[in-house]
Amino acid sequence: MARNEQLIRQHKILQILERVRYGKTLEELQADVTDELGLGSIHQRTLRRDLEALQAAGIDVANSESPRGKVWKLGPLAKTATKISFSATELIALSLGRQLMFPLAGTPFWQGIETFWKKIQEEVPEAVLTHYQKYRKSLSVLGVPAKSYEKQRGMIKTINRAIIENRIVEIEYESPGKPKKVRQIEPHRIALFQSSLYVVATACEDPHPDSRLRFWKVDRMHKATITDLYFQQPPDQEIDQFVGSTVSMFASRKESSNYVIRVNSRAACWVIEDPIHAEQELKELADGSVELTVKAAHNMEIIPRVLSMGVNAEIIAPESARAEMAEIIKQMSGRYHD
Repeated sequence: MARNEQLIRQHKILQILERVRYGKTLEELQADVTDELGLGSIHQRTLRRDLEALQAAGIDVANSESPRGKVWKLGPLAKTATKISFSATELIALSLGRQLMFPLAGTPFWQGIETFWKKIQEEVPEAVLTHYQKYRKSLSVLGVPAKSYEKQRGMIKTINRAIIENRIVEIEYESPGKPKKVRQIEPHRIALFQSSLYVVATACEDPHPDSRLRFWKVDRMHKATITDLYFQQPPDQEIDQFVGSTVSMFASRKESSNYVIRVNSRAACWVIEDPIHAEQELKELADGSVELTVKAAHNMEIIPRVLSMGVNAEIIAPESARAEMAEIIKQMSGRYHD
C-alpha cells in the first residue's frame, strides 16, 4: 500500500459525503472514489473499513436503511464540529483573498474555496450580507486576469495525488518553440505565480544536479499519467529554499548570482514601491538614484525588468548580463532604425 493511501481515501470519502444530503451506498461510494482518485478499482470491504475507521476516530458517520439500500451519511455533529464565527472585517478579507484565487477556478483547490464561501453566505443574515456588499464596493481587486484551469482539472488532480503518494508522473510537455515531448517527473509541489500554475518537480532523466529541479508550467502540459514508480520526497526546507529564491519561473535554476542594477532618480520610486524580490538590497546614491542588488539564476530573469524601465535603468553587473543586454538593444535598434 502506498504511503498515506488510506488517509487520502478517507479524506475523499468525507468530501463526497459532505456534498450529499441523503448519503451514499457502498456501491455509489465505490464508483465516486474510484473516479475522483483515478483508481483502477477498489473493493467495497476496503471502503467499509475506511468508514468504520472514521467512526472510531469520533467523526459522526452513520448508516441507515433506505429504498436504495444501506446508505452512509454524515450526521449533524460532523457538519457542525468546526462551526466558527467571523467579523465583518474578516469577511471582507476573505472575499479579497477569494478574488485573488480566481486563476484556480476549475481546480480541486477552487472547489474547496467556493464550498466554504457558500457556507459563509448561508450563515450571514440577509441584512448583514446586504450591508457587507455595499461596504465591499469600497475596495476593488485588479490585475487578476480572467484565467481558468478547468480544462486541466484532471491533470492537476493527477499531479496532486502523485505529490501525496510520492509517485512519478509521465507528462506530455510542450516548451515554447519546441515539439511536444514525453517526460517523467517527480512532483513535489504546485505553485501559483502571477496567475499561472506551475509544478515544482524533478526531471527524472536529467543527470545534472543544477537543472534537475525545475518549474513546469501547467499550461504547457497536454497529458499527465500517474505511474507505478515511487520516489523519495526531498526535505521541505530544500523545496522552500528553491521556491523562495525565485524571481521568475524559469524552467530550471542553477546557483544564483548577484545582479546589480542602477536606476536613476526618475524611476527610483518604481523599484522601491514594487520590489523585484523580498530579499533585494537598495542603496541610495547622492544624486537621488538607487543601486539595486538582487539574486537571480538567469540573465533573462533580470533583463526584461530592466528593459521595462527603458533608459532609466542600467545593468552594472555581471558582465554577461551587460553583454546580453547590449546585443538585445543592438538588434532592437536595427529593427526600429527606419
